[in-house]
Amino acid sequence: MEPPVREFVDRMGLVMERLGGTRTMGRLSAWLMVCDPPDQSLTDLAAELGVSKTAVSTVARQMEMVGMVERVPSAGREHRYRTADGGWAHVMRVQLAGLQVSLDALDFGLSVLPEDRPGPRARLAETREFFAFLMHDADRLFERWEEYRKESS
Repeated sequence: MEPPVREFVDRMGLVMERLGGTRTMGRLSAWLMVCDPPDQSLTDLAAELGVSKTAVSTVARQMEMVGMVERVPSAGREHRYRTADGGWAHVMRVQLAGLQVSLDALDFGLSVLPEDRPGPRARLAETREFFAFLMHDADRLFERWEEYRKESS
């Protein structure tokens, strides 16, 4: 891996950490976006990323489960992976769908907080409305994303 590419891969590792994933997830995602050929064996991935094959295998399976990477059929026994089309959009859909749990918790909080506590109720209600707003516009956001992709291709 060339030094500028390694820097990109490492930077994406830090980005993924900030998003709640692991550094190896970010590095794997970045490498699969820029590598040639676009599908790589676990052995190749471990060597390029400088991590154990077991670590790469674990992370690749996790990323496959959330739709960020996909396993590619191969003639041999070794698993090969590549970036999944729409992987980041899929991850964001899952994250936004999880907002319903937040809304349920906030609704519960509002139901148990006494009416004579207007300050706390207002803060809770504002937070609830923010999450409701995000959920309300989530579908439209993804529609706009698809329109944008079509226009820019």
